[in-house]
Amino acid sequence: MNQIERLKVKYPRSIVWSFGDTPDMADTLADLVVKGIKTASCCSLSSFMSENEVPTIGSYSIILNSTGTPVCVVRTISLKIIRFSEVTDSFARKEGEGDLSLSDWKEEHRVFFEREGSYSESMELVAEEFELIKVLQNSLI
Repeated sequence: MNQIERLKVKYPRSIVWSFGDTPDMADTLADLVVKGIKTASCCSLSSFMSENEVPTIGSYSIILNSTGTPVCVVRTISLKIIRFSEVTDSFARKEGEGDLSLSDWKEEHRVFFEREGSYSESMELVAEEFELIKVLQNSLI
C-alpha cells in the first residue's frame, strides 16, 4: 500500500489535490499551508463544479507538492460562494500569499483566473477555509 492509499484509510473519503496551475505554485502554496500561513483558498465556481471530487465541510484533503508527494492533510471548516469583487481583506490574509494585502490578492488572482479563462469582477468563487491536521514531510504515518 502506498502513502496516499494509507492516508486515505486514515482519513476516509479524503480527496487528493495540489494547489494552482504550475509546479512552482503547487510547491509554494503547499509550503505556506505546512508553515501555518495559508488557511484558505479559492477557485472559480465553474472549475469547482467541473471537478469529480470536491471538499465539503468537515472533509479532509491530502495536499500534494509538484512531484505528487503528499505534504500535509487539511480539514475543510468553511465553504462559501462569493464574488471576486466581494473578497475581503480578512480572506486575502487567510490565503497567505504575497504581501497578504487585498490589492496583491486581487492582482495575483486576476492573472490566475485570466489564465483559466474565467475572470470577471463579478465571477463567483468558492472560498474555502481549512485547518492543518498533519504535516507529512519527513514524518512516518
